[in-house]
Amino acid sequence: MATIAFLGLGAMGSRMAAHLIAAGHTVRIWNRSPEKAAPLLQAGAEWSETPAKAAAGADSVLAMVRDDIASRAVWLDPITGALSAMTPQATAVECSTLSLPWVKTLTAAATSRGINFLDAPVVGSRPQADQRQLIFLVGGTETTVGKMAPILQTMGSILHHLGPNGSGAITKLAVNALFGIQVAALAEIIPMITAHIDAPARAVEALIATPAASPAAKAAATSMLSQGFPPLFPVEIVEKDFGYAAEAAAQAPMIAATRAVFQRAIAAGFGADNLTGIIRLYAPAASPPEKI
Repeated sequence: MATIAFLGLGAMGSRMAAHLIAAGHTVRIWNRSPEKAAPLLQAGAEWSETPAKAAAGADSVLAMVRDDIASRAVWLDPITGALSAMTPQATAVECSTLSLPWVKTLTAAATSRGINFLDAPVVGSRPQADQRQLIFLVGGTETTVGKMAPILQTMGSILHHLGPNGSGAITKLAVNALFGIQVAALAEIIPMITAHIDAPARAVEALIATPAASPAAKAAATSMLSQGFPPLFPVEIVEKDFGYAAEAAAQAPMIAATRAVFQRAIAAGFGADNLTGIIRLYAPAASPPEKI
């Protein structure tokens, strides 16, 4: 059993940390909002006042936070940052979806301190986190990946070692961009069907049963038809990820156009919705066409 610090207890981090506790590890937790720690403390976690205090003497430190700004604060704050308190040969694992330049900066900061580092963002949302079905996309050395694999597999079902540091980060941005582009397309296509057919659900069901629809697209279409948008992957987070992907791509007109759709949704007040909520941007026409 290891001593693990877990930084960031949002919808994903809290679930991931819970699995580590259940597996018998000593888990020290920190979160910007302490009240979110209560269920994990009841399960046996140890509260730390700062990321540095959580990281001191830990075998490994994992973070799951919102963006580059939050990641910089938990790792590199000169007073409370985790890296300054970690011992050489400990392992830092960043599970958040972040920009490639920041991951490179963080890699260099960890390496300069003799700390092993993995960028290991995850594919999956709350249901997959609950069921230990997350997919880890990992960048780092083979030795460090092998060392951390048992811990990561406590929280997920698949681990892809993709190459050196940064490989996990850029692959995660690619995954999210591909998913978001499909959702943005469906948000236009479903209203197109609905405008012309009295029973649009049948047409959409036929559409998503074809090879053209990915499993993710099928789930997104179902969400759009039901008009249920619980924030499994909120619009505002998707837009952030598209910004990072646009920075990393030399030419990205599709990424830019799709990001603009998510920005419109935020401006319309849908930022906290699941990303499938962007269908609300496409209200029925004032003079609808004649139905087929």
